[in-house]
Amino acid sequence: MPSRPAPLPAPEPARPAVATDVPRATVPAPDETPHPPASTPPPPDFRTNDPTDPARTRQDGGRRGGGRAWQALIGGAAVLVLLALCGLAVAALLQDRNGTPQAGTPTGQPAVEQAGAADNTDLDSRDTDQLALTAKEVFPGKALVTTTGQPAYQVLKASSSGSCAVAATGEIADLLVRLGCNQVVRATLRSPDGQYLLTAGLLNLTDVASAQRARDRIRQLLDERQGRFRGLAAGNDTQAVEQAAARVGWQVRGHYIAYCLVTRADGERISSTDTRAREILYDLIEVHLNRGVLERRANGGVASQPADDPTDGTTGQDDTTGRGPSNN
Repeated sequence: MPSRPAPLPAPEPARPAVATDVPRATVPAPDETPHPPASTPPPPDFRTNDPTDPARTRQDGGRRGGGRAWQALIGGAAVLVLLALCGLAVAALLQDRNGTPQAGTPTGQPAVEQAGAADNTDLDSRDTDQLALTAKEVFPGKALVTTTGQPAYQVLKASSSGSCAVAATGEIADLLVRLGCNQVVRATLRSPDGQYLLTAGLLNLTDVASAQRARDRIRQLLDERQGRFRGLAAGNDTQAVEQAAARVGWQVRGHYIAYCLVTRADGERISSTDTRAREILYDLIEVHLNRGVLERRANGGVASQPADDPTDGTTGQDDTTGRGPSNN
C-alpha cells in the first residue's frame, strides 16, 4: 500500500494584532471617572478636524459657556465702573454748589482767598498786573484816615503822571527811568496837627526785580547827595514840601515802590529822631499805601497770594537851598 502522507500539524489559533503605540483601554471601576490615556493631553485650545468628535463638541460647549460667563462678568464690572463715575460726578456737582472744599484742600485758609484765587494775578510784574493806577484809587478823597478814631490827614493835591522823573531829581530820576518806571501817583497832604507837610505816592516799575534794584540804589544815591525825591507843590503855603529838608521812607511790594517824604510846615530842619515824622511815614507807607491801596488791589483780583513782609528804608534828604543834610 502506498504510504500515507504524514498528517499535517494542526494550525495555531490566530492572535489579534496589537498596536504597540496604542495603550490598552481599561475598564473603570464603578463610580470612578474614566482617566485619559497615559499619553500627554492636548493643550487647552486643541481642536480636532472632525466636527462629529464628541470631545470637540464637549470642549466647544464648555468654551461657549465660559465665554458667556466672562462676558457677563466683564459687563457687570463695566456697569459698576460707570455707576462709580456717575457717583463721583454727582458728588463733585453737589460739592461745587455747596461751596465745600475738596478733599486735600486746607480748610484753614480764608474762604475769600479760596474763592478768589482763580481770578487773581500776580503783583510781581506789569505783565500780570496791567491795570494802571489812578489818583482816585490811591487818594480817593480830601480826608485820609489811616487809623479808625484818629484825626484825618488833609489831602491838598493828588496827581498821576506817566513820567516818573517828575517825582525825583538827579540820579534818582535817571534810575527810575532806566528801570522802566512808567507811572507815579502821588499827593501832598497836611498832618492832622498842621505841623507837617508830606508827599506820598506809588512808583510803578516793570517788575519786582526792578523795584528791588531801585530800592537798594536809592539809599546810596541819597547818602551821596546825587538826587532827591521831589515834593508836590499844592498852593502858596506848601513851599516847604518842595524845598525843605525831609525825612524819606520807601518800601517795595510787587512791582511798586511806595514812598513818602515828610517836612516841617515851617520849613525848619527835621531831625532824624523826630518820632512824629516816623509815625507819619508809617501811616502813609505801611498803613495807607501798602495795607490799604495795594491790599485792596490784591483783594480785587490782582495778587494771587499774600505778599512777603515788605522791605523798607528811611533816610534824610537835603533841602533845595543848600543848607546841608536834614538828619542831624
